[in-house]
Amino acid sequence: RCVEVFYIYFHAGRVEEPYVSITKKRQMPKDGYSEEIEKEVGQAEGKLCTHRSAFSRASVIQAFLGSAPQLTLQLYICVLQQEITAARSVFMVLSLLSIVYGALRCNILAIKIKYDDYDISVKPAAYLCIFMWRSLEIATRVTVLVLFSSVLQIWTLPVVLVNFFSFFFYPWILFWQSKSPFPENIEKALSRVGTTIVLCLLTFLYAGINMFCWSAVQVKLNDPDLINKSQNWYRLTVYYILRFIENAFLLLMWYIYKTDIYLYVCAPLLVLQLLIGYCMAVLFMLVFYQFCHPCKKLFSSSISEAFLSCFKFLCFICKAPRPTVLTNKAEVKPPENTDETWSSSKTIDSQKGNPYQSVSSNA
Repeated sequence: RCVEVFYIYFHAGRVEEPYVSITKKRQMPKDGYSEEIEKEVGQAEGKLCTHRSAFSRASVIQAFLGSAPQLTLQLYICVLQQEITAARSVFMVLSLLSIVYGALRCNILAIKIKYDDYDISVKPAAYLCIFMWRSLEIATRVTVLVLFSSVLQIWTLPVVLVNFFSFFFYPWILFWQSKSPFPENIEKALSRVGTTIVLCLLTFLYAGINMFCWSAVQVKLNDPDLINKSQNWYRLTVYYILRFIENAFLLLMWYIYKTDIYLYVCAPLLVLQLLIGYCMAVLFMLVFYQFCHPCKKLFSSSISEAFLSCFKFLCFICKAPRPTVLTNKAEVKPPENTDETWSSSKTIDSQKGNPYQSVSSNA
């Protein structure tokens, strides 16, 4: 692909192309109106766009299936050896930048896939918010996993497997619940077995991304494009709430079972810093979706409203229900004449005070 890209780039414009294609894109709505723009795309430009999309997807695969395990392993070795060499620190920084770049490309791909009909321009402020959001989220997540695995090695594999298989089977569970037919239009040359392998590899990558951070591209197997194009704020909120609880629990286990290698580490301060760092990542995410998202005008509801409604729903669930006693309406029905009620109650009280009073005196 690299050789073909350079060949197309240096030979573009020298020979007249036999045909061009016309693309139609809509602008972002301004004052409630959206204009449609037609643009001619040459054959060379179309091929370059195809290669650029392939490079973006490859960077995502390389980031989460290559750099993320590498960063975790290198940091784990540094913690056990209590030493960070210059070469290892350089490799860890490069791995972290690779993961952040892959997550950033994943966000941009999700935006372009969901809003393919619009002409999208991402501003530098949006890139900065995504970079800070992903950097803090991935750095804190990797640090939490390394700290936990350094003191409870036997429980590391169950935690990783539960996380991985939960996200791996989640798209398949939704697909089986929808009772949709098996997707056959992914690639015409693929058989049913080949299609199953491709879908398994796609969900494998999806699970690998969600192990370390929120996957902006949500897999939907019953969709022709295999991508969920709707913006589900509730799923996003539930993910970050559960991930925060999991990180706090893993840090608590590390704090309880920490060994002598952390003798010169202020454990409470480190726990507080990691939790605050994760909260800062969520804050940058909120800023991005609320102010810097290139398609925020197309949202049916803002991220702040979605988070507020989700928190209200969670508070409603957590609130203990009040006990209710079912009584007969005839028993609780108040009498119509309150004076008679008062006199009858007074008569009953007087009878209780004098038990020898006759019934005739009540009249």
